[in-house]
Amino acid sequence: MTWVYRGNDGFDRGWPGLRTLLVEHCNYRVYNQRMKRYIYADEAGNFDFSTGRKATRFFILTTVAIDDHRIESDLLDLRRELAWSGIDLAREFHATEDQQLVRDQVFDVLSRHDFRVDATILEKAKARPKMRETDELFYKYAWFFHMKYVAPKVASRSDDLLVIAASIGTKRKRKDFQYSVKDVMEQTARASVIRVNMWPAAIDPCLQVADYCCWAIQRKWEGGDPRSYELIEGKIRSEHDLFARGTTRYY
Repeated sequence: MTWVYRGNDGFDRGWPGLRTLLVEHCNYRVYNQRMKRYIYADEAGNFDFSTGRKATRFFILTTVAIDDHRIESDLLDLRRELAWSGIDLAREFHATEDQQLVRDQVFDVLSRHDFRVDATILEKAKARPKMRETDELFYKYAWFFHMKYVAPKVASRSDDLLVIAASIGTKRKRKDFQYSVKDVMEQTARASVIRVNMWPAAIDPCLQVADYCCWAIQRKWEGGDPRSYELIEGKIRSEHDLFARGTTRYY
């Protein structure tokens, strides 16, 4: 006796055809059960490699890994509450420019949510000249050393990973910066699917979370002010001083 499976298309198919359908169905289920992971990134510091007044001592790359995006809704609610209290914030939350009253309330929102913060700190004077031949190259090195440790911690081979970095540089250079991030993620991440985007912080509240965390870490390292850092300290999973053992300063 021959068993025959009649498909929806009206054609008779033997067991091999049915087996194919079952495998495709299982693959579909596995795909839809994969976890989607998100990393949002911001940087602090500049590409001025000198002892000038405007040059920062450190370049800091900070990432925030968020699985629960309800924090976005809470930040939008905060914006409306601020408007009711008479504070017209006609732009995104930006720690450097926000009033202290606003900062306090943003950090309060952040304290109520669970997310992972990682930071890599580069003391720029200790970077070898070849490492900083261009802004894009230095940026890429920062991402590589950061993600070499962080990416495997955030996403496994069975996950999908979306990386969104805050826009940086001029429009002409932005594509090069984004390509640098994409290349690094392909080298360091184990995820099944990897997507990399570079957006203005104004369009995604989670980039504003990354901005606040990065600012707090920069205040500690650059200015010796730990007050804001202490508000997020419990969420920081790694804080790596890349050149901690280095003794040579190149300028």
